[in-house]
Amino acid sequence: MAGLVLTESTGPGRPGGRVRLSAGPLAALHPYAEGVSNPLRSLLEEPRPSAPPVRVWRDWALLAVVTVFGVLEGVLREDLPLPGLSVVLTIGLAPLLLWRRTHPLAVVAAAFGVTAIVDIGLIASDAPALEMNTMVYLLLLPYSLFRWGSGREAVAGLAIILVPATMALFVGWTGVADAIAAVAVLMSAFALGWAVRSQHGTRERRLEQVKSEERVLLARELHDTVAHHVSAIAVQAQAGRALAATSPSSPLEALEVIEVEASRTLAEMRAMVRVLRNEAPADYAPQPGVADLERLSGSSPGGPRVDVRVSGDLAALPAAIDAAVFRIAQEGVTNALRHARNATLIDVRVAGDHSTVSLVVRDDGDPGAADPAPEAGFGLTGMMERALLLGGACRAGPCSGRGWAVSATLPRQVSA
Repeated sequence: MAGLVLTESTGPGRPGGRVRLSAGPLAALHPYAEGVSNPLRSLLEEPRPSAPPVRVWRDWALLAVVTVFGVLEGVLREDLPLPGLSVVLTIGLAPLLLWRRTHPLAVVAAAFGVTAIVDIGLIASDAPALEMNTMVYLLLLPYSLFRWGSGREAVAGLAIILVPATMALFVGWTGVADAIAAVAVLMSAFALGWAVRSQHGTRERRLEQVKSEERVLLARELHDTVAHHVSAIAVQAQAGRALAATSPSSPLEALEVIEVEASRTLAEMRAMVRVLRNEAPADYAPQPGVADLERLSGSSPGGPRVDVRVSGDLAALPAAIDAAVFRIAQEGVTNALRHARNATLIDVRVAGDHSTVSLVVRDDGDPGAADPAPEAGFGLTGMMERALLLGGACRAGPCSGRGWAVSATLPRQVSA
């Protein structure tokens, strides 16, 4: 091996006796070997997706369909080899479908382990291979393995699946074309599971990013409000001190104002600390509020008319609540303008009382046609996160008659 140099590393931090590659052609290959190992390491460290569905009605329906078709195929197919064994194997493995999301590796090991044992028995007895068409449902298991399993489970399950798959090719060999088609179908199940997993992972990350951005923006607004209150406290303290000599009542009045401002400041500082996820700069554009809702009203060429009505007590709202009302209304109107089909009116209603502020944005679009596209849901997700952080709630969904509605309820004071 020309150019290969082996050296023994010693010294502080370098245990003696370690042989390392220091030069030569093989050393030049080291970065490429490291690059190859990184994707494998990333795959092995891939965690399971969060909160997989345990069992839904579709699973029970699928189990019933597989059972019925398995029995019918075993009874009606005259050319089926070993019909008794085929039906028992098909129906016996079918219940594993109920655990394919929560225990993907165990289900794959059980199903393909049993089929491997059966294939070994068929090979030993020189019996014909099983050809039960209903057993195609087993493709859901490798799909679920890559969709719901961790990276280590996917690698282990892949090794388990390849054993009976290879045996099945030898036992029921019908030609190269059929073998290639079978491998392609199996690989498609793997690829589809991983693709769906990646798509859902991307969407979840985007949703978390939207929530994080909303927290940061809300923290900025609360930061501005707190700075305003602190400035008012400082001004009142200075005024009370300056007028103390000439007006004995001025310090008392100043202290009353300082007490109110300090209480608001403490409450909003607690809210800011709770939602802050990043450093919030002190300079940014002021946020619009309830007074700016009229900007949303009017009509666009070829689009629905937006009608805004404000009622009740909406004076002296905290800046965070004031801005949240406008932003939720704006997002609801924007969502309706983009996705409400054949809508003629978007109705915005804002009402306030002594403890809460309620908001409803409703359109009269076609029933079931106003559901937002997946990407459109990110804006509403941000508004729901904002309302939740402020101690309120925000919901979006179809109306009982026509159209879509976004409704929110916010407290008049920021929750501490």
